[in-house]
Amino acid sequence: MPIVPPTHSVERSLRRAGAKIVVGLDEVGRGAWAGPVTVGAAVTGLRKAPEGLTDSKLLTELRRRALAPVLADWVTAYALGQASPQECDELGMTAALRLAAVRALEALPVEPDAVILDGKHDYLGGPWRVRTVIKGDQSCVCVSAASVLAKVHRDGLMAELGEGLPEYGFADNAGYPSPVHRAALEELGPTEHHRLSWAYLDALPRWRHLKRVREVAGIGQGAADEQLTLGF
Repeated sequence: MPIVPPTHSVERSLRRAGAKIVVGLDEVGRGAWAGPVTVGAAVTGLRKAPEGLTDSKLLTELRRRALAPVLADWVTAYALGQASPQECDELGMTAALRLAAVRALEALPVEPDAVILDGKHDYLGGPWRVRTVIKGDQSCVCVSAASVLAKVHRDGLMAELGEGLPEYGFADNAGYPSPVHRAALEELGPTEHHRLSWAYLDALPRWRHLKRVREVAGIGQGAADEQLTLGF
C-alpha cells in the first residue's frame, strides 16, 4: 500500500482559528529499555514538504538519515528536548515526556501559538494551546518533520553510547527490546543508561534488586504508566 504523504490540513485549521506559528511535536524512545526519551519540535509553515516525508517509523534507516539534513535546512525552525533515563525513573513517563517537550519548545527560536501533538493524549498541557492528532506523525507535515529529526538524533546518540557497550547492540536496537539487548542484560545487568523502573527487570532475577520503585500518592508504583510493552 502506498504511503499517503502528510498535509497541512490541521495546520491550516489552527491558522484559521488565529494561530500564526504552529509547531509539531513527536516523541521517540518512549518504549525503550535504555536511553533518553526525546521530543522533536518542528515549525514548517505551509510550504511543500520534501519528497518522501512521513512518519519516521515508516521509513528505512537509510531514508531517514538522508532526509534529516534536508529537513533541518527546510524547516522554519526546529529543536529537540530530552529527559534522561534517571528522569524517566524519577518522574514516570508522562511527566518525563512533558519535561522533554517543554525543553524542546523552550529551545525553539520562535514562540508557537499552537502545538500539534502526535497521539490522543495531551501530555503537554498548558500554557500551550494543544491539538492532539492520532497518527499525526503520518498526517501532519510539521509532526512528520519532528518525527524524523527526533528519531535520527536519538538513534545517533544511542549508537554513540553503544560504542563503549557493544554487547547491548545499541547501534542496532537504539535501546529498545531485542534478543541481543535481552541477552546482554541477563549476563551483564543494566548500565547507567538503562531505566531501572521498567518491567524488564522483573524478568531478570539476578538484577531484580536494582529495580527502582516510585511512590505515587502513597502507593508504591514503578513506571507502570508505560510498562504495557516493556517487559520481555
